[in-house]
Amino acid sequence: MTNANRKPYRPEEPGMNRRSARLLAAAVVGAGLLLGQGLPVQADAIWDRWKAADAAVAKGDAASAVPHWKFLAEHYAAAGDWENAALFSGKLNQHFDAVKDYEQAIRYYEQENDYWLKAGKDWGAVDLQRAEQIRTTIDAYIGTQDTETLRRQAAPKNGKLAKFEPEYGMYIGMYTERDPGMQNYFDRSESLYGKKHALYLAYSQVGKPFPKQHAARAKQVGAALQIGWEPANGLDAVTDDVVRQWAKEAKAAGIPIFLRYASEMNGDWVVWHGDPQKYINKFKMVHDIMAEEAPNVAMVWSPGDVPMYSMDAYYPGDDYVDWVGVSMYTEPYENGDPQQGNMQATSPVERLDHLYKMYADRKPLMISETAVSHYANLPQESFTDYGLLNLQRLYEVMPFKYPRLKSITYFNVNLDMKESKNNYLLRDNEAMLKLYKQLISSPYYLSKVEQGAKPSDHAGFVPLGKDSAVARASKLIPFVKIPDIYIGKLEYYLNGTLLATQTAPPFGIDLIAGAIPEGSVIELAVYNREGQKSGSRSFPITSRISVDIDGKAVPFEQPPVLIEGNTLTPLRAIFEAMGAKVEWNEATRTATGQKGSTTVSVTIGSGAANINSEAFPLEAPARLVNGHTMVPARFIGEAFGGKVEWDGETQTVRIGTGSGAESGTALQELPVSRTAVKSSSTVKALSAEHNSPSDTKPGPLQAVGAWFGWLGQQLTKLWNDLM
Repeated sequence: MTNANRKPYRPEEPGMNRRSARLLAAAVVGAGLLLGQGLPVQADAIWDRWKAADAAVAKGDAASAVPHWKFLAEHYAAAGDWENAALFSGKLNQHFDAVKDYEQAIRYYEQENDYWLKAGKDWGAVDLQRAEQIRTTIDAYIGTQDTETLRRQAAPKNGKLAKFEPEYGMYIGMYTERDPGMQNYFDRSESLYGKKHALYLAYSQVGKPFPKQHAARAKQVGAALQIGWEPANGLDAVTDDVVRQWAKEAKAAGIPIFLRYASEMNGDWVVWHGDPQKYINKFKMVHDIMAEEAPNVAMVWSPGDVPMYSMDAYYPGDDYVDWVGVSMYTEPYENGDPQQGNMQATSPVERLDHLYKMYADRKPLMISETAVSHYANLPQESFTDYGLLNLQRLYEVMPFKYPRLKSITYFNVNLDMKESKNNYLLRDNEAMLKLYKQLISSPYYLSKVEQGAKPSDHAGFVPLGKDSAVARASKLIPFVKIPDIYIGKLEYYLNGTLLATQTAPPFGIDLIAGAIPEGSVIELAVYNREGQKSGSRSFPITSRISVDIDGKAVPFEQPPVLIEGNTLTPLRAIFEAMGAKVEWNEATRTATGQKGSTTVSVTIGSGAANINSEAFPLEAPARLVNGHTMVPARFIGEAFGGKVEWDGETQTVRIGTGSGAESGTALQELPVSRTAVKSSSTVKALSAEHNSPSDTKPGPLQAVGAWFGWLGQQLTKLWNDLM
């Protein structure tokens, strides 16, 4: 939207409309009860239930009204009277919410929404919002360099990337025009925010000149533009001549452009709202002209996150949309006003869920305009804790929960007493600025728009679950949300032993493979600020053996496995990484690798391998695992003259060939994963390194030390098996 009229948050109900409608509907209930409405149950029996519930409430005993409300909600639902069923469900969710029986409250909030939808009304959207506010959520994401998994989870359903879409990872963008220190001098980004941004946001009105100066400055720093192009004079002003001239200038800019045409169209605060078909026709026209005149332009269809249920009526169709965007802001008070409603319980995470489910399988998503408030200007209240909690959720939870989310543009502004009356400006809060720099420093946050872009370290995050494995070292990022909003304490346990305690964001710890035995369990326990336990959740986790050749990690479709005490590694992947040519004979089930004058062959099931026709025993027979020939690690590394070493801390087999990194280099001098902890025996450092300014406490170190002693014995045994 235009800067003057932008509304960062729009409540689902305009003013008192929804509440007034409910009161009117409640009056209809009484009339329906008296008339009986032709229902099988007599009207007087229904009326008796109604009166009994009201009497209980009048006495201050709402709990006694609950059975009557349940009866009435079920009765009207069975009769298909969805409005009355919704109203009585509303009484139930309000009661259970008030007594902090959140599980029951969530059930009836969701039920009320369902009944309103069946009644043809979208009044239940705020019920879903409240259900999410009081839902205890404990999820976690684990770092990985499994590129196939990262590509797969971030890919569209048809497998074809959209214009400028990364394979995985996320473009970082920023609106800087009202940042006093930066304005539109995009070359200041690195010095002020620690990193170049991939794109910058500019606004332009239909009928006004193309923003050439913004484009020139973006081109100077190798960045793209997101342009909010707004028909402030209405859709009729969007004509062929106007669009075509603008498109020619966009092409001449010579940079990637994300054209966010007529955004937030689902809200009645924009003049282009109200006629979905006309909007769609104009969007299609703009798309067609851009496709003809400006191939460097990607079309972004970008509603506001509310009203939620009216978005799809304005969708132009898959053939006309490259990216789906959304405007959404996280602020403590509705429109910055404490009198309008407290929004502290709402995180940005769940507010993307509806849009994601609707479009993510087809289109990449961007949060085209967003920010997190750290200060409410109207009541003059600081919300640093709130800001830090939700800034991490925005940048370090949402991209991992929603891997099709591939761009976020931060609206870096202090709105003072204008519009939402919130301060989103990162540099006005030292803690917010520090966290933002820390979050975007990872290569996962892409700083250049390129077709098929991906992080330089080939790393990303996947949900922590039954197949999760730590390779070398991995970062664990939790997403924890409780009804009490602010987290008093978060504890991490590994197999029942306390690893770390954190009391403030950013939340997360680093794990190393050598500290995680097979069949391990990670437990997260969360407490509110009063010290009461709000919930816990356990996740299975294991470690994975990695292989480096001359200091470079070997990627695997099938990772190494531990079978009956023997570490088996994939022959083809390692041989090819060492420069050998590999062939497979299906008739004899034999894999053969050849490099120079050396030929190595291994037959499935055989306990010996041949090197230039000379037999060499194997510690374990070769076998097929998921179609891959797996051979003991020591043999496969030494077959072409490599030197094999074992790093027990990161569970890495290291092979030196002499052609790259020097063969036989001491383990501590070889590179480890970027997230590796400094010492596997120092639990306090494991969490404290990542979590300043958190108050981090070690677990029972004596128990941990004993456990690491046991682990060292097991790793020694494993190395002996390898040798």
